[in-house]
Amino acid sequence: MPERYAAEVVLFDLDGTLVDTLPDLTEAANRTLVELGLPPRTQGEIATFVGQGIGELVRRALGAAVAADSARLETALQVFRRHYAQVNGNDSRLYPGALETLETLRDAGRKLAVVTNKASQFTLPLLERMGILSYFAAVVSGDTLPVKKPDPAMLRYALTQLGASSPIAAVMVGDSRNDALAARALEMPVFLVTYGYSEGQPIHEVPCTAYLESLPEVLNFLA
Repeated sequence: MPERYAAEVVLFDLDGTLVDTLPDLTEAANRTLVELGLPPRTQGEIATFVGQGIGELVRRALGAAVAADSARLETALQVFRRHYAQVNGNDSRLYPGALETLETLRDAGRKLAVVTNKASQFTLPLLERMGILSYFAAVVSGDTLPVKKPDPAMLRYALTQLGASSPIAAVMVGDSRNDALAARALEMPVFLVTYGYSEGQPIHEVPCTAYLESLPEVLNFLA
């Protein structure tokens, strides 16, 4: 039997954990690149750019040479935001078992929060469109604080918003090194799904409490 954790709070990453947003991110990125006269990227390439917020995604999509020009980078960011606002949620889908997991946790009295590096202007509409915004008592986005994951301040802020007694009363569920580092800095158990993006790094190379082949498996670890 796996070790079980009496967590009153469950924190979730968004992209690559709860929702497969890759199709829409790829569409917005490639619309941006084409508009700027640059070659499009494959969906596989875009997957390795996801995880540190839109600014980093756009920078990587442009390539180092183009992104080194601060004016071109800022223009690309503005263009991407325009395109992503148009397609955000169009082809994104909840991962199998995500909705059932959230329902089970809510019915068990757990407090739930999203902690994502995605900007709030895209986070909240996406959660609403996926039909899961109401499950979360707190949403911490990439622009809520001056820092992003792997800085643990985002997780600490979520715990404060939820009135959690301490980090050991919570668990983090994510798909990347950023999620793991943020949680481990607070000595918080962290579970990583194996189906996410992980910025192109093999997920089993990232130390964590346990790996999840599907989201409902996290229920096996909660007391």
